[in-house]
Amino acid sequence: MMVDMSPFPVGKPMALQPGLSCVLAPNPSPMTFWGTNTYLVGDQSLAIIDPGPNNESHLEALVAAIAGRHVSHILLTHSHLDHSPLARPLAERVDAPILAFGPSGTGQSPVMAELAARGLTGGGEGIDKVFVPDRVVSDGQVITGPWGQVQALHTPGHIGNHLCFQWQDAIFTGDHVMGWASSLVSPPDGDLTDFMRSCRKLQGLTANTYYPGHGPPVTNPSARLDWLVSHRLGREQQILDVLSNGQMSIPVLTRRIYDDVAPALLPAAERNVFAHLIDLVGRGLVTALPQLSVLAEFRRQPDQMANVEGKS
Repeated sequence: MMVDMSPFPVGKPMALQPGLSCVLAPNPSPMTFWGTNTYLVGDQSLAIIDPGPNNESHLEALVAAIAGRHVSHILLTHSHLDHSPLARPLAERVDAPILAFGPSGTGQSPVMAELAARGLTGGGEGIDKVFVPDRVVSDGQVITGPWGQVQALHTPGHIGNHLCFQWQDAIFTGDHVMGWASSLVSPPDGDLTDFMRSCRKLQGLTANTYYPGHGPPVTNPSARLDWLVSHRLGREQQILDVLSNGQMSIPVLTRRIYDDVAPALLPAAERNVFAHLIDLVGRGLVTALPQLSVLAEFRRQPDQMANVEGKS
């Protein structure tokens, strides 16, 4: 049964299952839903997942929820401004190390790194540029504490340094899989090819529940992953279909596809479309003119058929 977090009290710990509670940060927005979920794993000793934004009231709420208990680890799914800035202040308050895949920029795909170095992508919104963990965690690494253990899963796509954490029969999915929306993939930090590969990685794992960075728990992970992959493949086909009508820029293409989206969300939609276009150019299905960049115009290759499975 899904836990109803819609009336989730901001700043108050809410039990989700034995040994797990969540404190909601006061940062609701169209991109964060009700706010950032900070998870407390354990009973007498704790691991904290995603302390959240740099917000003094949330820091005090977390300290109150910890209630003097030992904190052995602070784990970060990724270094966006709604997830990581509070890690250092919290670490100083509870004397615990911060663990993550690496600073912002770690795990960035080669194609994105090249485009960014040439100044061709724009983007970079929401990145915690000063974030540095105390310890770097590798893919598959098992982190153990008095509260039990989690396994780190490198799942780039939303951002290169994104991790999910497998714990018991659940996975903390950060911003990679959420129940209320599909994840934003914004170049050069986000990579659609990596995103699809990470989805398939999660499809190979068994879990009863996903605990995302925003919104309620996902109680049918397999169905949600299937939807997410299908949604992305459907968006890809939309892009190819619209480009069959002629060459066009990202803003024009986005408005033809997202014809029912509020104007305030169109910039994020453009970033998602650009992520798809980079993937399609890389697969030889679309051509960018005069060169691949956020300012390019794009044309479908008439002699190529879309590979709906994407890159493996």
